[in-house]
Amino acid sequence: MKSGVRRLLRRAGFDIVRSTNNRGGVDDFIPFEATMRAARAAGLSVGDYIDEVMNGTPGATESTIGELRALGVFEAGPDAVLEIGPGSGRYLEKTLKECAPGRYEIYETAAPWAEYLVETFGVVARPTEGFALAATPDGSIDLVLAHKVFNTLTFLGTSRYFFEMARVTRPGGRIVFDVMTETCLEPDTMRAWATQGGTGHDSYPAAMPRRTCVDLFATLGCTLEAGFLAPMGVASTEVLVFAKTA
Repeated sequence: MKSGVRRLLRRAGFDIVRSTNNRGGVDDFIPFEATMRAARAAGLSVGDYIDEVMNGTPGATESTIGELRALGVFEAGPDAVLEIGPGSGRYLEKTLKECAPGRYEIYETAAPWAEYLVETFGVVARPTEGFALAATPDGSIDLVLAHKVFNTLTFLGTSRYFFEMARVTRPGGRIVFDVMTETCLEPDTMRAWATQGGTGHDSYPAAMPRRTCVDLFATLGCTLEAGFLAPMGVASTEVLVFAKTA
């Protein structure tokens, strides 16, 4: 049916193409084929291409992983890891270099990227359904991750994921994610997003109060261990590290 529609549009002088203008919102994924081609042409890995060229934040992924390494997040050698929205896999690839889990689950809604990650890294792609991690049993994961995901979701969508993350994490496990807290939203930063070249739109960037995160996870048996800022767009996002009570 798609090919028929395309033929009709071409007769009228139009064509359907995949947009390469990634604005970062929930309605706009990083395009798979165009990104892969561009990364190869630039002689860069996919992750480095996204950091350096698309996002203008060279070294951002490695910096975040380095901070997590310094905090001892990988020291326990997590055997079961789950990542929400790994996308291109730029954090996934570096996480696998830090630890050697027996199982790495992903919940990724962009099918081309999910297939690429399964084929390239041997991870397990779980079916996505709403804001749930339904295919993962309670207390079965040692390390739950979400990088640059919740800055693009609505408040309620992110909140629903928080409950699920706590549910699937085993006692003694860790939960790592970043959100745009009030720490990241000083007046000059807001001005930059709004008027000085920020690429935000609609749901992106989405703010989430830090205290809201800390208080909610406390009710779910999780304690905040650390937090640090990571580059995002024209500003930053805050990475939070929680430990689930043993």
